[in-house]
Amino acid sequence: MDIGSSSTARTTEGGEADRAPPAPTSALRDQLANLEQQDLRALRAEWRHLFRSEPPQLSRDLIMRALAYRLQERVHGGHSKATLRRLSNLVQELRAEGEVKAAPRPQFRPGARLVREWRARTHTVTVLENGFEYAGTVYLSLTPIAKAITGAHWSGPRFFGLVRRRVEAVSGNVSRLAEEARHG
Repeated sequence: MDIGSSSTARTTEGGEADRAPPAPTSALRDQLANLEQQDLRALRAEWRHLFRSEPPQLSRDLIMRALAYRLQERVHGGHSKATLRRLSNLVQELRAEGEVKAAPRPQFRPGARLVREWRARTHTVTVLENGFEYAGTVYLSLTPIAKAITGAHWSGPRFFGLVRRRVEAVSGNVSRLAEEARHG
């Protein structure tokens, strides 16, 4: 990982080099590099500072990764409100059912376009309120569209690169970390 500083120097009237304040990404690089040097005790103190809560009982590596994410989030911005709502719903589903099930169909707004290149030809599908339009024909799912394009049976979502895998609950600590990070 390149952690060098990219601050620029300018010369004052006396000929002395006067450094401009470091760019946010330069300061961020320095902070991220500093995290790698800290022991678990120092990382836990940094957690308290950034998250304003007690750190979870996680490994040094996971705490360091969460801190790095938080630092980057402060500089570059966090998730959109829609993403935070979706994550909150997934956490609730995980707590209630012990797992998160894949959505039965990718959720797109009507008017969205799915584009796939197949055998040197670009194919565009338009999402409708209750289906999909391709080449002037309305389909209820993507699978018959994939078959029309390829001539063979394909999973439509897989053909268009929309496959989502089932996410299992791996650890209460991980979901707790996600919840704490969200409430930061």
